[in-house]
Amino acid sequence: MEPRTLITGATGFIGGRLAATAVAELPHVRLLTRRPLTPPATGAGDRWGPSAETVTGDLRDPDSLRRACEGVDVLIHCASAIGTDEDTARSVNDEGTRALVDAAVRAGVTRIVSLSTASVHGRGPFRAAAPGTLPLAPGSVTSRTRAAGEQYVLDAGGTVLRPHLVYGTGDRQLMPGIVRLLAALPGPLDGGSSLHSMVDVDTLARVLLDAALAPQPAPGAHFVNHPEPVPVADVLASGEALLAGRAGPARGPAVGVAEARALLADVPFAQHHLAMLADDHWFDDDRPWREWGTDPGPGFAATIADHLPWYRGLLGRS
Repeated sequence: MEPRTLITGATGFIGGRLAATAVAELPHVRLLTRRPLTPPATGAGDRWGPSAETVTGDLRDPDSLRRACEGVDVLIHCASAIGTDEDTARSVNDEGTRALVDAAVRAGVTRIVSLSTASVHGRGPFRAAAPGTLPLAPGSVTSRTRAAGEQYVLDAGGTVLRPHLVYGTGDRQLMPGIVRLLAALPGPLDGGSSLHSMVDVDTLARVLLDAALAPQPAPGAHFVNHPEPVPVADVLASGEALLAGRAGPARGPAVGVAEARALLADVPFAQHHLAMLADDHWFDDDRPWREWGTDPGPGFAATIADHLPWYRGLLGRS
């Protein structure tokens, strides 16, 4: 009998890709959404397909979580509050995850997989960091409350996946933020030689589903990124390619990280991105590919090209 699967965060960037993958392959998928989906998103033949059931609920409403978990075998938790105030982050990422896990355990859910972030370890440098070797050192409200939420999943014997940088169609943060940073500089950024763990959204959706449906559970926390780290120069070159399609002054000579920090000293988002790009953030964990049989694909240089048209459309509207 195929498992009955509940997915939270099904209208988000990563959860939406996961939901599309799951409903294409599984006969029983329930999607938890905060608001009723309006036509044409609802209905068997529209957004999700005939195998999908949508239920309305909120991580801050334990009663709705209990209803959502009834009759479910597998829970894949992708919902989170990112970049919000501390009260919201705590009520969703921390207390909400606790309520969700409690509801799942009481309902007899046999497998819990939760999406988190490598940012629970704070800022690098991290070079070929192996699983289990880094302390939790979250540096933001979002990361701190997500780290707290992870613990409920781990205590219940669940699996936590920690990607670092996620890119692809639907990404409104990573690559758009890099383009915004580059646009604020007089020339291309020379980011040095740092290496970064990255994964495209389609592969991440695939590995989330594979982890949930694997014959044997794999409890604990896993880094989930493409096996080959990405040189910062490749990331910045893609950002420059996107920037090239936008009107603006001619680009001058390359700018080093130290100079960029001085030029953008009063721009908090730029300081965040520069700190991230300047240091290694490379997490080395082959277990998702080895244990669950997921194909990691060809890596950033090949797959980013597939998403550039979507990014150009997004940036053209911004």
